[in-house]
Amino acid sequence: MRNLLLFFHLAGAIFWMGGMGFMLLALRPAAAATLQPAERLRLLTDVLRRFFPVVGISIVVLLLSGGAVMFSAWGQGMPRGWHAMAGIGAVMMLLFAHIVAAPYRRLRRAVAASDWPEGALRMGQIALLVRINFALGWMAILAVLLWR
Repeated sequence: MRNLLLFFHLAGAIFWMGGMGFMLLALRPAAAATLQPAERLRLLTDVLRRFFPVVGISIVVLLLSGGAVMFSAWGQGMPRGWHAMAGIGAVMMLLFAHIVAAPYRRLRRAVAASDWPEGALRMGQIALLVRINFALGWMAILAVLLWR
């Protein structure tokens, strides 16, 4: 059972981290190099519209699987890395909730109104926050590997 929980936990993390990596390192730079601002903002907004529900599902999977593994190890001395991962993960989840609630909502409004300067500002904010989350994700992975 523990291996199945770990599989789901890793799958949730891989989907979320992989999506952030793809967005930051491949899609956004390629869109900036080949598309005009209006087309780029429409594309990236639509990509986020499709990706954010996947992140939401990943978060639920991470919470359930991680919580179950931690609960099953309760009282047996959990590694420090697990605590660090849980804390960093909580910060990442809160940051994602902020992205969806504030800059992404404003981005959608700006794109719907064809307000490209506002859309570019909001997309820049989202990219910065995603970079922070991406770095936090790597810190969580390192914590688990180094603090056994």
